[in-house]
Amino acid sequence: MDLIVRNAHVADRLADGPLDIAVADGRIAGAGHGFDAAAESYDAGGRLVSAGLIETHIHLDKSRIIGRCPPPTGRRVNPVTLTAPLKKDFTVEDVRARAEATLRECLVNGATRMRTQVEIDPGIGLRGFEAVRSLIADYRWAIDIEICVFPQDGLTNYPGTEELLVAALKQGAPVLGGAPRYDSDPATQLERIFALAREFDVDLDLHLDVGDSPDGMLIHRVLELTERYRRGGRVVAGHMAKLSLLPPAAVAVLARRLAGAGIVVTVLPATDLYLMERERDHGVVRGVADANFLSANGVTCSLSSNNVLNPATPYGDCSLIRMANLHANVLQIPPRRNCAPCSGC
Repeated sequence: MDLIVRNAHVADRLADGPLDIAVADGRIAGAGHGFDAAAESYDAGGRLVSAGLIETHIHLDKSRIIGRCPPPTGRRVNPVTLTAPLKKDFTVEDVRARAEATLRECLVNGATRMRTQVEIDPGIGLRGFEAVRSLIADYRWAIDIEICVFPQDGLTNYPGTEELLVAALKQGAPVLGGAPRYDSDPATQLERIFALAREFDVDLDLHLDVGDSPDGMLIHRVLELTERYRRGGRVVAGHMAKLSLLPPAAVAVLARRLAGAGIVVTVLPATDLYLMERERDHGVVRGVADANFLSANGVTCSLSSNNVLNPATPYGDCSLIRMANLHANVLQIPPRRNCAPCSGC
């Protein structure tokens, strides 16, 4: 044995209490007790040990720009309009430097796989895409990074955006996204995004259903398109904050439809908690979808950071454990009986 990690709670063996983890030739050889005491030893101090964490939805390209944005006036915040004027000044070098700083912090917090959203439009061109792509090879030793290109500022209302998306897809972008809320014609954007996904045979990851009313939810259109284009198992709906405004019975019905269609949901607690219901000055609704409830009704879910230090998420430290803790507190989820007393929580 080369290394013994002692006194660790193993994520899938919490009932066994603290264990020692043996490492040989760079691989885990076993977990238990009684390993060679002569090997190098590290005391985990009762912390939780798990497989590498997956950052399923983050925006590396526009992280760490909060210092460039004017402070919002009043309670209303529109992160898209605050960010859009800055993009013309984003260079490949600037995006890469900021993205790398965020990426390195994600690594320190245990992320080993990542899907990063990258904005594509005439304002930024392909500079953000090029910058993030340059990080993939340099950090392949530590993390697998997947790029999702998407039109943050609209598609049908922003001439030239679709051509740039196609250019990125032709260069190998494996995932296509959408943000229909910010399009003058949300339904047509979704139609075009699904058609492009079929043409280039890529997965879909959509920013969906953020708002202060459950009216006009686009997830129903996404369900229809997923079935029509036969994209089951290849569609992610990110945010879905409007689910927090529906009664549990209605959410359960919708969740079962999502599960049946093969649509995954990514909940982004920090961003949605910060942005939702800001027109109210009291009795503010939390605005965060309950991933546990969705999961109990068959939906595959993830929690992710979304943004770090920008107008949509002005705080953050790239810790997915903190994000899970935040989600549990916001949704008032009690601990399980066999939950390990790890210092990460």
